[in-house]
Amino acid sequence: MWWQIAGALGALAVMTGAFGAHGLEDKVTPERLETWRTAAHYHLVHAVALGLVAAHPETPKWAGILFTAGILVFAGSLYLLVLLDKGWLGAITPIGGLCLIAGWIALALGR
Repeated sequence: MWWQIAGALGALAVMTGAFGAHGLEDKVTPERLETWRTAAHYHLVHAVALGLVAAHPETPKWAGILFTAGILVFAGSLYLLVLLDKGWLGAITPIGGLCLIAGWIALALGR
């Protein structure tokens, strides 16, 4: 299952990165475009991390859950912040960051 989720989220990360580079360049401020790039970067890195989860001999379930939640909340809140221009969405982003950190810890512990 984690291979499929990693593949889908990886493809989505490339698509969102390309959309930011080509579709948003003239539509948002440079600061918002940098926010989009940050979201796409973390999104892609953690999609690859999900591949590590899938390759782990014991498939650490919590690492996969936390990476997936982290991508959705961290990158998702930043994508929405840029698209909707609602600064308050940035307050949600650290929750996703904590999920990503916890995912790495869970991976290290094999959980």
